[in-house]
Amino acid sequence: MNLKDYVASIPDFPVEGILFRDITPLMADGKAFKEACQYLIEYAKKIGAQVVVGPESRGFIFGCPVANELQIGFVPVRKPHKLPRKTISYKYDLEYGSNELHIHADAIKPGQKILIIDDLLATGGTVEATIKLVEQLGGQVVGCAFLIELEDLKGRDKLQGYDVYTLLKY
Repeated sequence: MNLKDYVASIPDFPVEGILFRDITPLMADGKAFKEACQYLIEYAKKIGAQVVVGPESRGFIFGCPVANELQIGFVPVRKPHKLPRKTISYKYDLEYGSNELHIHADAIKPGQKILIIDDLLATGGTVEATIKLVEQLGGQVVGCAFLIELEDLKGRDKLQGYDVYTLLKY
């Protein structure tokens, strides 16, 4: 199955000049979604992940099925004021703005092997912020997995020293 057949390209969204890769057709097709998740599950097994961490919100979509299948925990990383207990935060820049992410201060135990899963690797800002949060809590990032990588935005440059896995490259 060619998973690229299930990704729509939307010009000028969310702002002019951005070519948005829409994964909702892939999510809407049960077989395509299952296949994408299966690739991520196999990667998680290979690297020995003990916990999956996913940034809001599309990291939840792919991270939760992986964690569920492997019977390991899932930790959400969210925008400000979305988590109810004590959090730590990190501010970062996006390809079209800036953001701030939070994680519960007790979400990760020191030494746990963490796999970060998100839908897209673009400039690398979101995953870099997520790594910083995980490492502040003592977690060991053993891998970063993405459905899509936009190679021209060079997000891998921010991830040197980390194992990076992507299913689709544009």
